[in-house]
Amino acid sequence: MSVPQAPKRSDSLTTWFFTYTKLRFFSRMRRLLHLKAAKKQYKPPEIVEKPVDTDIHTEANMKGKSDWVVILQRSVKRLHFGSWEEKEVAAEDIKRLAKEDLKWRKTMAELGVIPPLVAMFGSQVVARQRLAVQTLIELAYGSFTNKALMVEAGILSKLPENEDVLGEPAMQEFSQLLLSISAALANSNFSLSSSRVIPFIIHILDSSSSTIQTKDTCLTTLYNLSSVLDNATTLATSGMVNILLRLSTLKEASEKALAVLGNLSITLTGEKALESDPMVPEGLIEIMTWDERPKCQELSAYVLMILAHRSSLQRQKMTKAGIVPVLLEVALLGTPLTQKRALKILQWFKSERQMKMGPHSGPQDGRISQGSPVNPKEIDEGKKLMKKIVKQSLYKNMETITRRATGEGDSSKLKSLVISSSSKSLPY
Repeated sequence: MSVPQAPKRSDSLTTWFFTYTKLRFFSRMRRLLHLKAAKKQYKPPEIVEKPVDTDIHTEANMKGKSDWVVILQRSVKRLHFGSWEEKEVAAEDIKRLAKEDLKWRKTMAELGVIPPLVAMFGSQVVARQRLAVQTLIELAYGSFTNKALMVEAGILSKLPENEDVLGEPAMQEFSQLLLSISAALANSNFSLSSSRVIPFIIHILDSSSSTIQTKDTCLTTLYNLSSVLDNATTLATSGMVNILLRLSTLKEASEKALAVLGNLSITLTGEKALESDPMVPEGLIEIMTWDERPKCQELSAYVLMILAHRSSLQRQKMTKAGIVPVLLEVALLGTPLTQKRALKILQWFKSERQMKMGPHSGPQDGRISQGSPVNPKEIDEGKKLMKKIVKQSLYKNMETITRRATGEGDSSKLKSLVISSSSKSLPY
């Protein structure tokens, strides 16, 4: 490559430097593309010597194996230096090539196509934005490096601020791209609070025009992000808890919404947000009655167990909301994990009068200080009240089990069975 002679006039030094840089860029790109093509077209000698079937060399096949170097070279040039119209044509070519081979996707990233595509992503023209999103989705597929490059290029700060101008297809594509790069977000040091990810996802989840599929995609993204403790704290302070609780009442979205709530509830901020929400605990108790959704029962029981663990006030609210009969039912009919969690909560309720909350394992045996007055009559009344509640709940649940098994039941026989049974046989 011949280096252009520097002009004598000092005012044209900038033009000379730009020309020299441009020549070096295309020279490096040409060498890289030729090297990639040579590696791809190399065949062992014994295979080369065999007769070649000319039928397989169709025009599409040649486009995919021979002409892709030329197409990619032209597209990269247009994407970096072309007009907006040329950039859009180049993005279409890159999207088509990226669908075919992971190696090509990696080569495109090495040629620097991601930063200009991210710049196109931030355009105010919706059609141009969507084309950039579609191309970036293809480049991100199967390549963690490409996803990390998108984050480094500032894609999260370029999410549209006026989401109302986006139609449902566009919102679905944006949510798919966020889901695709969420794995890279969980392993990077980016600041979730300074990006536009949370406002954008809140808008989609809170929008009545968003389909359940789009919301489901956003919930999966939130689950990936909330698996990082710092992100979970940020999400809990953003008003996300109430939105997730409302979505948890929709059976189509409940499982993923509850999974995200489970991640948020382990933080102090998330626990406080749950405790102060008017839907807690009634909404979670209602989910515990969904026999046809065992996974939702498990996740709801997990959140309730965390709330009941450290808060006597929450246990009182749960008791008033009628949680005990529900817990007894799932302790008998739920999945093994739901049964274990329900029995643990029941154990805490049973020990509420005589135990105090420990730092790690729920209520522990209380120790009465010397000289403290203890009224035996109150203890006896408490025991009688607990036995009465247990007998009533057990009778109701045995009646339910019998109806499910036979379609009918003899309630008088069940009543006599409960009355004659001792509550000491219960597993809690």
